[in-house]
Amino acid sequence: MGIPLMQAVRVGAYLMKKKLSGQKRYPLVLMLEPLFQCNLACAGCGKIDYPKPILQRRLSAKECLEAVDECGAPMVAIPGGEPLIHDEIGEIVEGIVARKKYVSLCTNAILLEKKLHLFKPSPFLFFSVHLDGLKEEHDKAVCRDGVFEKAVSAIKLARSKGFRVNVNATIFDGADPKRLAEFLDYARDMGVDGISIAPGFAYERAPDTEHFLNRQKTKTLFREVLSIGKKRNWPLNHSTHYLDFLAGNQDYKCTPWGMPTRNIFGWQRPCYLLGEGYADTFQELMETTEWEQYGTGNYEKCSDCMAHCGYEPTAAMDALNNPLKSMWLAIRGPRTTGPMVPEIDISNARPAIDVHEKIVAEQLEVAKQKNAQEQQQKAERQSEAA
Repeated sequence: MGIPLMQAVRVGAYLMKKKLSGQKRYPLVLMLEPLFQCNLACAGCGKIDYPKPILQRRLSAKECLEAVDECGAPMVAIPGGEPLIHDEIGEIVEGIVARKKYVSLCTNAILLEKKLHLFKPSPFLFFSVHLDGLKEEHDKAVCRDGVFEKAVSAIKLARSKGFRVNVNATIFDGADPKRLAEFLDYARDMGVDGISIAPGFAYERAPDTEHFLNRQKTKTLFREVLSIGKKRNWPLNHSTHYLDFLAGNQDYKCTPWGMPTRNIFGWQRPCYLLGEGYADTFQELMETTEWEQYGTGNYEKCSDCMAHCGYEPTAAMDALNNPLKSMWLAIRGPRTTGPMVPEIDISNARPAIDVHEKIVAEQLEVAKQKNAQEQQQKAERQSEAA
């Protein structure tokens, strides 16, 4: 597996401490999203369709580090948008590493070679480079030619400079298991430290909504891929429990609070993939979110989700609570034959509601007020200087 031993030990100790304290809900990974703006417009992305005033907004380095302290999770993922666009990204990462939190900087790598000097190699830092397959598949997924080669070049440079690098692949409907196995071979042979693969979330506002995997297709695909890879030593950056879940052998329920999100709007309810409201503080998020309203079987928008940000925390808690099962899975690996566990009944899931336009309108007003305040402060400084 692609998870370093020391990281596994530290995270395991954190989970054990939370379990012994009797705490029911706690974070495993903070999803810190300091901006929505990106230098790509991928067809499967539902994160970037905001008006310009919102795309121009940023969380400051101070706000980012306050969120890290407020949440307290042992790991921090920095997605986006594209984090390398952020002017303070070096300071943000440096501050998280100084707190001895494991930080995953997610990037499409277009700017990585140019911005690499902003960072220092550390066992607490790794770049998570998006590669959604080999050249043909990746460039098609990101809707721009040449991005795959740019990303591979950046990966090799970062590795040569002593940085830890993972690749992160989002899998869509129509993926060829053999071709996906070839990609995993390629990433392994490139010498990356870990590989993450997970089905894409069915964003309702993505330009392409026709190529998201449903849960049955996800299970069938991952069984085929994992069967091919039994002796190929792919450094998959997932717990064996989560991979066994993707292969249809575990009846996990989503743990949305396991990877809470802090972005430019606040603390996002209920999870990184689904924004249906915001809290002002992490404590408010944890205590007032109606968690039982979400997840597969509970809410229509969650019906096809098997994404790692909802289910990897569930898998981690299963591993902690069932050590013998964990030992057996480590020896056997994910099962790729035989019956699958029954699928969750979604017939009684509450209907989807559309809150996007309401949130955008509210945040545009916030942006307008903030801009007016900044202009007033600027005018006052100029007046004082005169």
